[in-house]
Amino acid sequence: MDSIALAPGSWLDAPVHHAWLDTEGLRLVTFAKASRLPDGFGALDAQGSLAPDAFADTLNTTRMTHCFALAHVQGIPGCLPLVEHGVAALRDGPLRDARHGGWFIDAQARAPRTKTAYLHAFVALAASSAVVAGAVGAQALLAEAIEVIDAHFWSEEEGALRESYHQDWSHGEAYRGANSNMHATEAFLALADVTAQPHWLDRALRIAERIIRDPAAAPDHAVIEHFDAAWQPLPDYNSDHPADGFRPFGTTPGHAFEWARLLLHLEAARRRAGLSVPSWLVASARGLFASACRQAWHADGAPGLVYTLDWQQRPVVRARLHWTHAEACATAAALLRRTGEREYEQWYRRFWDFIDAHFIDRHAGSWHHELDLQNRPGTSIWSGKPDLYHAYQAVLLPRLALAPSLATALARSNVTR
Repeated sequence: MDSIALAPGSWLDAPVHHAWLDTEGLRLVTFAKASRLPDGFGALDAQGSLAPDAFADTLNTTRMTHCFALAHVQGIPGCLPLVEHGVAALRDGPLRDARHGGWFIDAQARAPRTKTAYLHAFVALAASSAVVAGAVGAQALLAEAIEVIDAHFWSEEEGALRESYHQDWSHGEAYRGANSNMHATEAFLALADVTAQPHWLDRALRIAERIIRDPAAAPDHAVIEHFDAAWQPLPDYNSDHPADGFRPFGTTPGHAFEWARLLLHLEAARRRAGLSVPSWLVASARGLFASACRQAWHADGAPGLVYTLDWQQRPVVRARLHWTHAEACATAAALLRRTGEREYEQWYRRFWDFIDAHFIDRHAGSWHHELDLQNRPGTSIWSGKPDLYHAYQAVLLPRLALAPSLATALARSNVTR
């Protein structure tokens, strides 16, 4: 069973809460529309403006394309042209390597130009959502994204993605990352729905086994983030740069939440497809969520979830990031829908109360992306408000079943209403 009846009074069934989520989602989408550039989408500042020297990058272009596709599927006018702009930028613009294939980090022609699994996972996700939205060119983009993943990133032997390459696909990096493979898991769930090919669910399960089930060195459901090319943990990785935005030192509670949610989606997706469903998926989801709440919430005596912990579960980077709280909220909703247990209802409300009090910027728009040690807006890791993806998904996921994946679920919910 992927979901059960919720207790009377649950916010997940409350019409007023749904209306609140709708209102917040519209606010987020409206703010993000200003990120359009000729070659894709760029990073907005705290006031919702592009800098005079703003440039398109693949992360913002894929995430915005994905989110505007979700918005269009929901019925928000003005979003399909933005989806098709993103698709065209990824197919024909300078973000794409017309000579060697694949996508660069950004549209600026500077060396070295690496190609990362993390970004290619988002290209696949954006393309799959654009297909659901019916965007022109989306099918061709999806086919190319799958071809590149199959040819260069997916390792059948390892059961996971390789990390990165030079521009010409030479010199593969001797590093393996949980972050890139986590987002590949999300993308593969979407690909399974859009292509109707269940091998993507098998790949997603193999990644989850590699990252979550198998590592014996992870204490108390902490996610090991960094590995060498032989998949041996690197516990001291980036100890001299602990606040890295993508590869921080230690363990990242936000990723524990995100993994927990993805395990539940994977469980539900495999059950819908008639595939085997390992019992450890839901057990690990519970453990990851419980550990992250226990270790990261109020970890330094102040409200909120800290960004990172060391291997003794002590706070390292104490900033509060918006995406961590968005993922915690979405995961609490997923566990509540899967189990019906009251503790997840309590966490779900607690996280939204914190987001409402500290992250939502009702003056300038969108959400503050980072809070300092006093829960005031900060910029030690991220500046501005470039990210729509985490916050927007957080207002959509609580109202949907755990499968199918987000864009497909929204499309089907609109048809059946």
